[in-house]
Amino acid sequence: MRSHKVIPLDQQHTIFIAGCGYTGIRTARVWCDAGHPVYGLLRSPGKQTDLEHIGITPILADLDSSVELTSLPIKDAILYYFIPPPKTDRDTRIRRFLDSLRRDSLPQRIIYISTTGVYGDTGGGWVNEDTPPHPQTARAKLRLDAEKYLRQWAEEYAVEYLILRVAGIYGPGRLPVENIKQKAPILLPEEAPFSNRIHADDLAHICLQAATAGKPNTVYNVSDGNPGTVTDYYYTLADLLRMERPPALSMAEAEQVMSPIRLSFLRESRRIDNSKLLRELEIELLHPNLESGVRASLEEMGLPTN
Repeated sequence: MRSHKVIPLDQQHTIFIAGCGYTGIRTARVWCDAGHPVYGLLRSPGKQTDLEHIGITPILADLDSSVELTSLPIKDAILYYFIPPPKTDRDTRIRRFLDSLRRDSLPQRIIYISTTGVYGDTGGGWVNEDTPPHPQTARAKLRLDAEKYLRQWAEEYAVEYLILRVAGIYGPGRLPVENIKQKAPILLPEEAPFSNRIHADDLAHICLQAATAGKPNTVYNVSDGNPGTVTDYYYTLADLLRMERPPALSMAEAEQVMSPIRLSFLRESRRIDNSKLLRELEIELLHPNLESGVRASLEEMGLPTN
């Protein structure tokens, strides 16, 4: 199996993961495998044992309530922030987290996981890091709010930051297999907007590289650089599973049967340029196209492919 090219790390780093969900845990595993001490902030006590089995030291905190974070082991650490915003008018979680940190015990670098959704709809046009953000959904507006607050905070306290604007994440256990089985409808190919994706293993490696590579205090777009459509995605998955392709609807028909949140993804079309990421973080993707990533994911899930 191919492996990523890794930038050598000249010292041991303390790694702090705020938000141990799907991507946070995969990133933590990479650091644990490399022999670095890893701490993970999580809200649910039910996950503590799982994290300990991986090698992560769990720390419980709920950022929706008043918390005391001054004793966190983050001095000179690499800190990843994966926690999603709450459903409010601004990201109170990242504010509470950053404002609670001791000023004499700050991290070396903060890596914030944002979304390419902050660019909004570009009518299928190409987007790079110089494209002005124009979020149109509540979730994207909250991510941009968090970005702005992190910049302000990091500049005030002279802490390095990198913002990773990440496209749709897919990987083992995160494929719409049940939708294919249930014949959930999708858009007609000719009406489907452009969308962008990144395999979870590539994203975890990018997170590792972002700790020591790249230019601090900047933004990187994270995708595989090969935009497709959601319809392409479903067709690729169905074909690899040797299952019938799902039925396709016009947008007018979809508006009658699809949920508002699903429709919101289908009303934006953009193509993400990842050339800055590849160049400055020296990334060589394992899965630079959808078929490679979906096939590898299905194999890891133990599902036969054609």
